[in-house]
Amino acid sequence: MTEQIKSVRYNAMDIATINGFANVTGGCRNGCKDVYFIRVQGYSREVLKDVEYMDRQLTEKMNRGNGIYRRISGLPAIKAPEDADYYADCYEQWVQSGRKEVYTKSCTKDSLPLPFVLAEACEKAVSVHRGDAAENASIEKNMVVKLLFWLDWMTGDWYAQWDARKSVKIVADNITKKQEYFFFYFLTLIGCDVLLIQSKTDIAADIDRLGLSKKLALGSFDSRGDIPPFEVKTVQKPTESAQSVKRTESGPENTGLIRMSIPPRPSSGKPKSGYERPETGLRAGIPQIPSAAAGERREKSYEELARLAASVVLISVHSRTGDVLGTGSGIMVGKKGYILTNNHVASGGVFYSVKIENDDQIYETQEVIKYHSLLDLALLRIPRELEPIPVYSGSQRLVRGQRVVAIGSPLGLFNSVSDGIVSGFRVIDEVDMIQFTAPTSHGSSGGALLNMYGEVIGISTAGIVEGQNINLAVGYEDINVFIRGFV
Repeated sequence: MTEQIKSVRYNAMDIATINGFANVTGGCRNGCKDVYFIRVQGYSREVLKDVEYMDRQLTEKMNRGNGIYRRISGLPAIKAPEDADYYADCYEQWVQSGRKEVYTKSCTKDSLPLPFVLAEACEKAVSVHRGDAAENASIEKNMVVKLLFWLDWMTGDWYAQWDARKSVKIVADNITKKQEYFFFYFLTLIGCDVLLIQSKTDIAADIDRLGLSKKLALGSFDSRGDIPPFEVKTVQKPTESAQSVKRTESGPENTGLIRMSIPPRPSSGKPKSGYERPETGLRAGIPQIPSAAAGERREKSYEELARLAASVVLISVHSRTGDVLGTGSGIMVGKKGYILTNNHVASGGVFYSVKIENDDQIYETQEVIKYHSLLDLALLRIPRELEPIPVYSGSQRLVRGQRVVAIGSPLGLFNSVSDGIVSGFRVIDEVDMIQFTAPTSHGSSGGALLNMYGEVIGISTAGIVEGQNINLAVGYEDINVFIRGFV
């Protein structure tokens, strides 16, 4: 752990779904960590589907070394006398230190500054639990002993090496006892995101009045509403698809050809997009985002389109030690620092550095605002005002043969511009993609695919291994839905 958490900020973004919880990543800046404490109320088939999808998505991310995920069905009682004695000693040492340090089986002096973070979290949890009522030392001791026992039981040794900037998500089912609820509040104080799935019943009214977690009503309570247990599974290597596809990032560990295999999306009832596929046409019912600023909408020259490179960035992905793991591209989509890229560019990084054309400053960030592993989209944020490129609204559907321009950083060659045409519309494992001929290479991932009006119609994502200039982009429809609320 390289940075001490001095304070936490709760629920900085409005989370309205289980998938929203799975995708959001809180930043850590100047010792302040953004955390999420959400309480889902109710039971339904959709809740079960969303939980299953979350399990799969966060496990895949964890197995790539990007974040930690735990889902548990309950907390154990302290049965062994030696455990009770050990954690009672931990409590006494905490008190003797002036409540400044906590050491457990997994949190030793080699884990600094974690013992100080745990000590402050214990003090805060005890204080909130006590409230205005008098509480004797025995009740306080009992609570701290359970907090530390449960922490060691649940986390093992991962939190001893955990970086404050790393995403840690904990999900639990049907938590109703007060001390158990406060354990999950305690986890948020050390920087974890927590989701409680209350499918059978909710916490008591006196606990609810504390306002520690955000309520999210997704159905009615059901006494038979058991959430299936979860087992952590190792992600298998993807099987070969009908076509071999290369991800177009670059870097010392990301230069080989990778076969793309995107798992099917969970059923959500929304219509599928087909662009110009004769059987479907454009997706219906999605609110349109304006595709251009006020004024005349006209086709631009190649020289004018090339100047839009000022709104396309080069992203370097860094390890914990600062080494560059790979590079990719990104598109400015929101004035308040929001940059769209591919999830496969952002995944695996501890932090990112962003280079902008005609700006000598390099912008570092740890903020992955959201991501979607199936669509291969991610949203980063940097501390800078941006000039975003408008995303196409879909006033007319795309057609084969229309001219396009791609901007990205192939092989690290910053903001290269190439032209081509839309050559087809493909569905790769149920993800709609635009096939185009504008040349791309490793490092182009996350770059902009523009129409001749200077609007983003896609984000460069992959290419067919066996062909020449057979490249693929996630289309504007999915982009518009993904960035809604950030533009």
